[in-house]
Amino acid sequence: MTISAAKRKEVEKRAKNLCEYCLCPQDHSPQPFSIEHILPKAKKGSDDLENLALACQACNNSKYIKTEALDPLSREMSPLYNPRKDIWNQHFAWSADFCEIIGVSPTGRATVKTLKVNRESVQNLRRLLRLGDKHPPK
Repeated sequence: MTISAAKRKEVEKRAKNLCEYCLCPQDHSPQPFSIEHILPKAKKGSDDLENLALACQACNNSKYIKTEALDPLSREMSPLYNPRKDIWNQHFAWSADFCEIIGVSPTGRATVKTLKVNRESVQNLRRLLRLGDKHPPK
């Protein structure tokens, strides 16, 4: 990858060290997070800061080079969440216990399903962080 250490630090700071998709904290992950290309390099995406996001390995691997996916409700293709352009609260909400992210728009639903942001390990982490008053992120 061509991302410099300085640029990586800038992306991490902007993301507050959270995966910009599932909102898990980097400091509670057994694997280092990736600097993800929102528009993948395979689709002519750049290394500009506006095209970079901090992503946990599971979200990054699930997204891969996808930029859109099927909305499970409408059964139509929808763009995936773009952390540089989209507002989180317009596409997602927390479940009552704050353990699941709920897609509230076609983009949100497609992103939740495609990136598997509510996988069991993430829900378990959210429960533990909630006990320590460290979830949901501020």
